[in-house]
Amino acid sequence: MFTRRKKALSAGGVAALTLSALTVAALLTAATGNPAQADDLVTHHEFQVNCTVHHRATNDPIVFPNMPGASHEHSFVGNTTTNAATTLDSLTAAGAYSTTCLNPDDLSAYWWPTMFRGDQPIIQTWAQTIYYKSGILRYQDVRPFPPGIRFVVGSPAATQDQFRTSPGAVEGWECGDSSHNWDFPANCPAGTQLNVRYQAPSCWDGVHLDSADHKSHMAYPVNYVCPADHPVAVPMLEFKIAFPADGDESQIHLASGRGYSWHYDFFNAWDPQTLAALVSHCINGGLQCNSRGFDLYKPDRGQVLGDNYRLPGRP
Repeated sequence: MFTRRKKALSAGGVAALTLSALTVAALLTAATGNPAQADDLVTHHEFQVNCTVHHRATNDPIVFPNMPGASHEHSFVGNTTTNAATTLDSLTAAGAYSTTCLNPDDLSAYWWPTMFRGDQPIIQTWAQTIYYKSGILRYQDVRPFPPGIRFVVGSPAATQDQFRTSPGAVEGWECGDSSHNWDFPANCPAGTQLNVRYQAPSCWDGVHLDSADHKSHMAYPVNYVCPADHPVAVPMLEFKIAFPADGDESQIHLASGRGYSWHYDFFNAWDPQTLAALVSHCINGGLQCNSRGFDLYKPDRGQVLGDNYRLPGRP
C-alpha cells in the first residue's frame, strides 16, 4: 500500500507514513477482530493485467452503445473485437487469445481517451498496466467481477477540483520528479513517461451490471468498508497508464479535454474460472502478483497460472 509513494516522502513525510500505517493497523484490527500483522500493511493484495493498445476509434459501447462515431476518440486495449456494438456475448464469442492482454482468457474491454500532441495522436507502444486490487480492509472478502459488469471511472466533464478531490484519484499525473498534478505538467524530461493513476470504485450493489449513469451500481468504500447499499466487494481497478513524454508538454491534450478530464471504461468478459483463481490466490491470499499469479517476494506461495498465462491443463 505504501511502497509506491516513497518518492513523495520528505523528512516530515516519514512521520506521516508511520501514522498512516498505525491508523490502517487499527482499522484492520477493528474490522477483523484480530490484531493486524505486519504483512497486512506491506502487501498490495493484487495482481496485474498487462495489455497493449489495439486500436483507436470514436466509439464507446457503454455510453453510446450501437452509435459508432458518437464519442470522442478512445484507445482500446484487451479484446480485439471491441466496437460500438460490443456486448458480453460478442466479447466472449471472440474466443481465447482474442486479446492484447498477456492473459488469453481475459476477453474484457478496457479503454480511455486518446492523448494528442496538437492534432497528432500520441502512440503508446508498450504494455499498459491495470491492477486488480482490494479496496477494503478485509481483502479476504473480495469477490470476482460478475460476467458483463461494466462501468465508467471518472468523467470527461470533471473540473480540476473534482478530479483532485475524487475518491478515485491516486497520484494524478506524474513524470520525472513531478507528481500529484491535477492537470498536465508543463514539462516532462524528454524520453521519460507521463503517467496517470486513478482508482475505480470497488463496491457493487450486487444486482445491476450497469446503470443509467454507468456509475450508480458501483460505489467507493467508506473507511475501507463497502456501504450497505453496495455490499459486494469486487476488485478495485487501478489503471496506471503511461504516455511517452517529449520535454515541452504545452501542446498535449486528451480527446476529452484537459488532464482533469481523464476517465476510463471497463467491460468485464474474463473467463470466470481464471478470474476467480487469480482473485482467490492473489487478492484474498494477500499477495502482490504478476499476470501469472506469482508473487516474486513470496515464491513459496506458488503460481496460479501456467507459463502460458492460462489455468493448468489449458493449451
